[in-house]
Amino acid sequence: MKKVAIIVGSVRPNRRSKQVADWLHTQLLASDQVHFDVVDLAKVNLPMLDEPQLPFTGLYAHAKTRQWSKLVQSYDGFVFVFPQYNWGYPAVMKNAIDYLAKEWAGKPVSLVTFGGHGGSQAQIAMRMVVGGLKMKLMAVNLQISLSPNDSLAVADRRLHSYDGDAALLRAEFERQLK
Repeated sequence: MKKVAIIVGSVRPNRRSKQVADWLHTQLLASDQVHFDVVDLAKVNLPMLDEPQLPFTGLYAHAKTRQWSKLVQSYDGFVFVFPQYNWGYPAVMKNAIDYLAKEWAGKPVSLVTFGGHGGSQAQIAMRMVVGGLKMKLMAVNLQISLSPNDSLAVADRRLHSYDGDAALLRAEFERQLK
């Protein structure tokens, strides 16, 4: 069975990213063709990029980088779940991506952003990154409108209004990873 990682792209205290990733994970579990896991960058815990070699060489000096590389290589595709911060994506997300290079190439990816206006600017910025890494951007990329002031219950209700979009994403991964 093919495997897809749902990467939680924020480590901020009181973050909404984990709630969004968990909701999405629950929606995607309906697949009997693709296995989905949540990978939390707070648990991966990579410091700011400290490898002496350029990532495309694959020559990693640190065990944590080799572990991250092995984890990323074990997946056939990715969903990056991240908020919009100051019209862009979180630094922790970019840092985790920048540790590696070849490990991302050719794999399908979906961008799931959220914010007061859905995170559209963060998604635009991240499209440049995934394109440069030669990832295959999928057609379904959710932009979820959530307010930072929403309670957990209100955010949960708003997330469920995107259940149909999550089903489309699941179907697209099933087609892409046959």
